[in-house]
Amino acid sequence: MILITGATGHLGKGTIDHLLKKGVSANSIAALVRDEAKAAELKAKSIHIHKGDYNDYASLVAAFRGIDKVLLVSSNDVHNRLNQQQNAVKAAREAGVKHIIYTSFSRKTETEATSPIAFIGKSHIETENLIKASGMSYTFLLNGLYSDALPMFFGEQVLQTGIFLPAGNGKAAYTTRNDIAEASANILTGQGHENKSYTIANTENYTLQEAATILRDVTGKAINYTSPTIAEYTSALTQAGVPTEYVGFFAAFSEAIKQGEFEVKTTDLEKILGRKPATLREYLTAVYGEK
Repeated sequence: MILITGATGHLGKGTIDHLLKKGVSANSIAALVRDEAKAAELKAKSIHIHKGDYNDYASLVAAFRGIDKVLLVSSNDVHNRLNQQQNAVKAAREAGVKHIIYTSFSRKTETEATSPIAFIGKSHIETENLIKASGMSYTFLLNGLYSDALPMFFGEQVLQTGIFLPAGNGKAAYTTRNDIAEASANILTGQGHENKSYTIANTENYTLQEAATILRDVTGKAINYTSPTIAEYTSALTQAGVPTEYVGFFAAFSEAIKQGEFEVKTTDLEKILGRKPATLREYLTAVYGEK
């Protein structure tokens, strides 16, 4: 039995869809959800619904009973992520889970203190260490920066105002969530993935100037890329009424892109998918092209 955590989120739901497309029986897939009311779509597909909360250890132990493999989709609660995932790892071990697949992140810097995104990296790296020490076999998915995050970084008025981010000429291997979900499904159903780490990132790296050029091609609009200083960027977003926590988040990720934290030299994604990953052009065309 395979259990997917975060099953009502984009990545969890996408992984379940790819498992079903591969012919995995719905009867052998379980979905961990906090709110069963949000699981109607999964219930309609005859997926087993296991109620559990990362903050409720007992609920996790009960949810993981009888499960062979768990896809542990990282918590989106950045402040409490490490404690929540510690609960999940310990509960999986107590429940007798044999193999845990964890969605981590690709990175250049292993020492979190020197990274602009230490607040993100620390919990991922420590969760990997917890899993290694648990005695369960594991697979770490070192996921590339989501292509799907770009519309959020660009803002709703990108076609009118252009791209305004302090990312310089830094490159990143922007990777679609759908490709990551398909790779996750392939690993969950494949053999020989025990105690391995895979870089699940695109085969091409792109600057935001290249993204702006693609947007011009796709939309026919004059899309410019401006890379302000962090101070200029912070001031502009603050004056626009963007909440402080979001300003800090966007600034940190932009600086990480600038420093090459998400630039990938080698990747396992194409091999695991058995095809080329979706390009940035394909993604941006799907989002911003003519409907």
